[in-house]
Amino acid sequence: MKIKFTKYHGLGNDFILIDNRNDHTPCLTSEQAMKLCDRHFGIGADGVIFVLSPVGESDYTMRIYNSDGSEPEMCGNGIRCFAQFLADLEGKENSNQVYNIHTLAGTIRPQLQEENKVTVNMGQPYLLAQEIPTTLASPQEKVVNQSLFVADQNWQVTCVSMGNPHCITFVENAEAIPLEKIGAEFEHHSAFPKLINTEFIEVVQRDYLKMRVWERGAGITLACGTGACASVVAGVLNDKNDRASTVELPGGCLEIHWSQEDNNVYMTGPATKVFSGQLEV
Repeated sequence: MKIKFTKYHGLGNDFILIDNRNDHTPCLTSEQAMKLCDRHFGIGADGVIFVLSPVGESDYTMRIYNSDGSEPEMCGNGIRCFAQFLADLEGKENSNQVYNIHTLAGTIRPQLQEENKVTVNMGQPYLLAQEIPTTLASPQEKVVNQSLFVADQNWQVTCVSMGNPHCITFVENAEAIPLEKIGAEFEHHSAFPKLINTEFIEVVQRDYLKMRVWERGAGITLACGTGACASVVAGVLNDKNDRASTVELPGGCLEIHWSQEDNNVYMTGPATKVFSGQLEV
C-alpha cells in the first residue's frame, strides 16, 4: 500500500502528517507508525498524525501515535502542524481560517495566522488531582508546590492537565538538568497512573521562561506546546510568572496567554513544512 505524507515541525518537534480524511480510523497501526518515526530506518519524527473524518460538529478529527507507539490525548505542537497541513491541503494559507478539531482531549480550535503561525485555543486547564491524574493529593485537591521524590532527591512540583498530564518543577538552571538520566523516572513514577510529561522551568523574568521537557512516549523533544501552556499555568499558580509569557524551548519560542476572561489558554507559534513524499507500507 502506498501512502502520501508530509512532514512538518513545530519548533523542532516534528511529525509525519497523513491525509486520512475519508476514514474514522488511522490507516497505519501503532507498530507501523513506530517504524516511520525511527530516525535511522524510517522517515524520522516524534509522532505520526492522521487527519480523520469529523466527529459530531467538528471539521476534522486528529489522532496521533507517539514514536514509541503510544497514543496521547493530543499534542500542542502537533495540532499547529495539523492546522497548517489542512490549510495546505485546502489552499487556505494566511486566511485566518479557524478549524474545530476533535481530539481525545476534546474540541481544540486552531486559527491560522500570517507567516505560518497558528494560534490555538487550548481550552481550560484541569487542576484537580483526579483530573491529571495523580495520587500526590486527594482527588478534589490541586497539586501545587507538592514534594515528589525522584532520582534520589525531592522536587517541588505542580501538576496541570491540558487534556494530557504534566508535572512542572521550577529550577535555577534548566540547562543543567540531566534530563536524559531522570526524565524516564518522572514519566514512570508511581504517582502518575497514566504516566506524565515533565517540564523543568527556569524563570528568567516574569514574562519570560526557559523550558526543557521530557515527553511521555517520546522522551526528550525540542518543544512541547501543551507543556508550555501547562508551565505558564503552573507559574501563575505559584506566583512566578505573568499570565501572558514567552516560553523559550530548545527549538524556539511560544507565546502563551492564560486568559482571565474565559480561563482558556491560548498558544501562538509556528508550524513549518519540511517535505512531502510517498511511502510503501
